[in-house]
Amino acid sequence: MTIRPIRLIGDAVLRAECDPVRTFDAELRALVTDLMDTLLGEPGRAGVAANQIGVSAAVFVYDAEGQRGHVVNPSITVSEELQDGDEGCLSIPELFFPTPRAMHATVTGFDQHGEPLTVSGSGFLARALQHETDHLAGKLFVDGLRGQTRREALRAIRATPWARPTT
Repeated sequence: MTIRPIRLIGDAVLRAECDPVRTFDAELRALVTDLMDTLLGEPGRAGVAANQIGVSAAVFVYDAEGQRGHVVNPSITVSEELQDGDEGCLSIPELFFPTPRAMHATVTGFDQHGEPLTVSGSGFLARALQHETDHLAGKLFVDGLRGQTRREALRAIRATPWARPTT
């Protein structure tokens, strides 16, 4: 079991768009295994994107609402209906802020063997799918916050001992 360290906000890899996967080989399967080990290695985790462990590949794993899996090269569509709720991120540890998201989401992509797949969900699963897809585009959930909530989030991040730029 390989639990990889999670990169924190300030790390440049979290802000770059991940590279599409072009080769579905043993290296990709090992990455998916490491991502799943990292996800399941600590309780309460709903997803991990490849860039969160320092790999610029368009891959994420998820475990939410009784569904567990992975998606390679995801594309997402979301509903216009919104949900409210607090959201957090492994790359911004122990901080949660109200973050509007679409109520329903569908992700299409591929499995680790290159077979097409589709994952659809509502509520928390939809939130997780959106959150992880955003990671692969170089976005963190705090980027979508507005107004006073955004100011509070940025202030809270700056006040943490782990918030420092890394290379």
